[in-house]
Amino acid sequence: MQRTMGKQAIEWLAAAAADPRSCKQQWDQGADAVLLEAGRLWDVLSVPEHLGLGALDLLRRARPRPSGPVLVNCGARRVGFFLPPDPVTEWVGPGVRHVGRGSWVAVPPPYRSAGWRLEWLLPPDGTGALYDPAVVERALRVAGGARTAWTRLSRPGAERRR
Repeated sequence: MQRTMGKQAIEWLAAAAADPRSCKQQWDQGADAVLLEAGRLWDVLSVPEHLGLGALDLLRRARPRPSGPVLVNCGARRVGFFLPPDPVTEWVGPGVRHVGRGSWVAVPPPYRSAGWRLEWLLPPDGTGALYDPAVVERALRVAGGARTAWTRLSRPGAERRR
């Protein structure tokens, strides 16, 4: 079962690549990461490490437990939550970066162990499960405390561009 889930995770991630076969081949040949296009299968909400780890801890303790992939960039000290693609929402907050359509994300293979610059805190499971943006927003608000103002805004006229 574990092997099947790993294969599903690889297929799911590689589906975001312009050339899925090449993506998988690069991982097979030992690439640390490949660039995958955001905005088709998923967006990434990247936040400062201390805030992301606090929010992830809250999410892990929640019942029912929400799920989705979470990536950490140890060099940049940032945590990225994988969310459904959303071209009409703008995230506003200290250190927040919403990576969506037209942007690229360096993604390691889902089976790689810890100790690299980019690593999975929660790897994709291959089902396509993504975090609900409202749930992540609440966790970030709680983790940031009163000193952090987080907001998700719909951009005017953006729904026409979908």
